[in-house]
Amino acid sequence: MCRWLAYSGQDVLLGDLLYKPEHSLIDQSLHARMGVETTNGDGFGVGWYGTEAATPAVIRDTGPAWNNRNLREIASHVRSPLFFAHVRASTGTAVQQTNCHPFRHGRWMWMHNGAIAEFHRLRRDLSLAIDPALFSELEGSTDSEVMFYLAITLGLDQDVPGAVARMAGLIERVGHREGVEHPLQMTVAVADGERLWTFRYSSRRASRSLFYSSRVDTVRALHPDLEFLSGASDETRLVVSEPLGDLPGVWNEVPEGSCGVVQPGTDEFLPFEPV
Repeated sequence: MCRWLAYSGQDVLLGDLLYKPEHSLIDQSLHARMGVETTNGDGFGVGWYGTEAATPAVIRDTGPAWNNRNLREIASHVRSPLFFAHVRASTGTAVQQTNCHPFRHGRWMWMHNGAIAEFHRLRRDLSLAIDPALFSELEGSTDSEVMFYLAITLGLDQDVPGAVARMAGLIERVGHREGVEHPLQMTVAVADGERLWTFRYSSRRASRSLFYSSRVDTVRALHPDLEFLSGASDETRLVVSEPLGDLPGVWNEVPEGSCGVVQPGTDEFLPFEPV
């Protein structure tokens, strides 16, 4: 599987979160504690929203994140109020740039940890359900990208939770029709530059790990020595495949079968079920 991080809040230097925490995403690319694999070296990607463009910037590479000089260079100079980072462990599809996360379409970014079970058997039917006008934009061979374009087809622009629920429902219907008992395993992050949505769901009801950070004022009171938090706004949130450290009171498990919305004002957790 994979490990990922999504950040939303005040402008932050990407490197402060990618490299500095005790159990940073870069450390997880070599020493994951909660993933199926301990090493996630089949490529990486970072995507971020800036102030000058309506669409996010995305860089992806097929090598491991832990020794990539270009990633370290970019991370030490780029600031963003909303960014994704992903380290990949392939579930069987090729190690190639177009299969690395995050994926981008217009203002949307998407990344995923998990798998469509027996994807090689379901791939044709699922791919044919993608809007023909979008099909030519499908670049890679992963189940994750197919999920993204299915969600766009099924109304991501109008209703993010509804589109993801319809996508998940379609995958389960096609899988069950083909005799796959538990077709879907997913933790997903999707953003439009203003809001961040996260999903934790699996057909087995035993999803991959996912955590969100406590309110900044709570964390600051518990750990006043954390330099990064000195200028962080109360809107700051992190969602991660596994905690970036062992500090008590900082990390909370995302509930099974849920959708989280990080947005200006009040964040929300909603029950999630495929439609």
